[in-house]
Amino acid sequence: MSADPEMHGLAAARLDAAEDEATKPARRRVAGQDPAKRQQIIEGAKRCFMRLGFEAASMNDITAEAGVSKGTIYVYFADKADLFAALCEGERERHLQFAKSQLDESVGVEEALTRFGVAVTTRLTSNQVISAMRMVLAVADSMPHLATRFFGPEPFSGVAILKVYLDRVVASGELDIADTELAGRQFIDLVMAGVFKRRLFGILREEASPELIASMVATGVDMFLTYYRRKS
Repeated sequence: MSADPEMHGLAAARLDAAEDEATKPARRRVAGQDPAKRQQIIEGAKRCFMRLGFEAASMNDITAEAGVSKGTIYVYFADKADLFAALCEGERERHLQFAKSQLDESVGVEEALTRFGVAVTTRLTSNQVISAMRMVLAVADSMPHLATRFFGPEPFSGVAILKVYLDRVVASGELDIADTELAGRQFIDLVMAGVFKRRLFGILREEASPELIASMVATGVDMFLTYYRRKS
């Protein structure tokens, strides 16, 4: 008995639909692997967030700024919070790699700590980072997952990078430090003590000058080395 053509067509359509649904995640993964497109979206989002703030910026604003469709954004990012966190993580990674290079390319502990201190303080007290921190703090109660992803663990401080360096110089006998992680935190607090909280809370409205940062870092490095330099 021959098959009903209508039933055959319906079965084929259902099979095509099933195959399309089965391959959709694979297609999304392939589409989401275009680094240039992902960066294009992030750069557009960055401009929107800096101009409008996190809460005011809509996905429509971001799509217009990035020059992509909303559907394309959702291939790469789950939602606006995911996009904002990815933006911050990318910025953080670039900064931390730069800070690490300041340690690795220096000659001597004093030069290394000075260059690292200037890099970290300049970055953490910049308009861009202060604005991002304020955005996250404003929604921390309603979106604790975003605050957790943004602030922890050690989102901007570079303590882990500094600890590796301090471990190295302790092993070489240049410094005498029992707890290098704690010492790293102390160092960062020292070099930023005069400006970070004042910037975050709006007391100091403008970015610190390079001269002020250099002076604060020099004082912090001197205090740190006075305490931790190995006594002969």
